[in-house]
Amino acid sequence: MTTPERIVLAADHAGFDLKEAIKAYLTDKGIDTIDVQPELVEEDDYPEIVRKGCAAVLEYDCTGIVFGGSGNGEAMAANKVTGIRCALCYSKETAQLARAHNNANVMSLGGRMIDVELAKDLVDIFLTTDFEGERHKRRIDDLETSV
Repeated sequence: MTTPERIVLAADHAGFDLKEAIKAYLTDKGIDTIDVQPELVEEDDYPEIVRKGCAAVLEYDCTGIVFGGSGNGEAMAANKVTGIRCALCYSKETAQLARAHNNANVMSLGGRMIDVELAKDLVDIFLTTDFEGERHKRRIDDLETSV
């Protein structure tokens, strides 16, 4: 997989500092970033911010990263948006499998859970891992089925 040229970033107050660090890291690599909430807002609500980020991912047909305190709520909010497959990533293996097996188009990172250096590693893995397809595609297609 070629590293994407554009990444959407969305963070609430708890993920803001990590988002800023990753934004600078991506910019230094020559990757265009779309920051849906570039200013720190202490009393913000992550569901609205994440929805805006996911809408931009779909609009620009690109990859996204959402940031919060733990990343859990952000992943839940993102996965409510049709067309988004968001994975909470907290280790190198979860970042790799999110792409290889789940074809995730958004990753969620917890600013209170991981440090900046690990986050950079996870972003690099997520952005450069290809979807393996085959048996995994059948499962991904099944995710779109309503009950």
